Amino acid sequence: MSPEELIELLEERPFMALRLHLADGRVREIRHPEMALVSETHVAIGVPRGDESKVAQRFTFCSIPNIIEVEPFDIHERGRNGEKGRKKGRGR
Repeated sequence: MSPEELIELLEERPFMALRLHLADGRVREIRHPEMALVSETHVAIGVPRGDESKVAQRFTFCSIPNIIEVEPFDIHERGRNGEKGRKKGRGR
């Protein structure tokens, strides 16, 4: 993914929240387009206080080359910013 491709996704209207899957298994969520700041190599993502908040409680950063998949999701799903995806075949 290039920075320009990520910006295009952030500019789509109506905006659909985005889940970024990283190469190391972590997941980052962009729930509002104004909560993401894209540079040539990184994206800074504001982590809101609640699902509907547009005020960042803190920021998390990820390297754009490490983004292996981007998926839209329903903003009302439970947040997972920073969590690793569940491993398949573990029976949990």
